Amino acid sequence: MEKYGPSLLRVAQLFVSSRAVAEEVVADTWLAVVTGLERFEERSALKTWLFSILTNKAKTRGQREARSLPFSSFVGDGDEGETAVDVDRFARDGHWSAPPRGVPEERLLAGEARRVIDAAIAALPPNQQAVITLRDVEGLSGEEVCNVLGLSETNQRVLLHRARAKVRTTFERYLESET
Repeated sequence: MEKYGPSLLRVAQLFVSSRAVAEEVVADTWLAVVTGLERFEERSALKTWLFSILTNKAKTRGQREARSLPFSSFVGDGDEGETAVDVDRFARDGHWSAPPRGVPEERLLAGEARRVIDAAIAALPPNQQAVITLRDVEGLSGEEVCNVLGLSETNQRVLLHRARAKVRTTFERYLESET
């Protein structure tokens, strides 16, 4: 619980409206893990199984909460009218091909940069936010993210690319505004 608790809470908050509800989802997840441990068949890593249970419970809870919202409040992935970042800015593995220029080391080490990145992730559409959080924050593999979120490999890659591009753009704007 100590090892995965904070990560589970962070991911649960992607699907539900408040921290309190996310805490309930995490508690329900742990209960399901304890009661269902004998059914764990080791076809995946324990971490993947744990996050799968969590996302299923969080999605269900989030959908239940969403029923009280008007239909017009739902939006798409937020990509309408946007253009993708130039592909040349990324290496084959999806990471930056070149780090940002002119960044003083002390600024990168400061918590301010982390807060900017966290805020950029929080501003992403829910699907992109879930993928980048699981991949880049929690360290799950692409295959594990597909299993946890029920996505195709192609969809996962597209969502991850868009999310990383938006976070990078936000971070670069921050760096440019400070220099």
